Amino acid sequence: MVVTTFVHAACTLAALWGLRMTHLGRWGLGSRWRRVSLVSALVLLLFFAALLEVGIWAAVYLMVGAISALEPALYFSTVTFTTLGYGDVTLSEGWRLLASFEAANGIILFGWTTALIFAVLRRLATHDESLVGKLSS
Repeated sequence: MVVTTFVHAACTLAALWGLRMTHLGRWGLGSRWRRVSLVSALVLLLFFAALLEVGIWAAVYLMVGAISALEPALYFSTVTFTTLGYGDVTLSEGWRLLASFEAANGIILFGWTTALIFAVLRRLATHDESLVGKLSS
């Protein structure tokens, strides 16, 4: 959980740095396609962070011997991290609590991602509102 949280924090900081470097305020004043590109890049960056985090959990399952092959470990980790929980691949009694921790970790990190995306969308919408106010004055 600690490692995936650090990964997510690093990706969040990278995204915020990227937004600062591209001057989010100017993006809000740009075309719709520029704003769509900005939000899409943010979503894709955080999606790739989630894939990395799933991979980290899969590696843990392999290292502790809870799952013996890469593909089932990645599959189980993805289903657990996203809290989908199909149940077609399960862990033995000794390791199933670990899956609960992954699910809790996943839901927290997805909430974090959602909050960041919402904050960026809100900032872009605020620019739209200020433009409308200036135009109607």
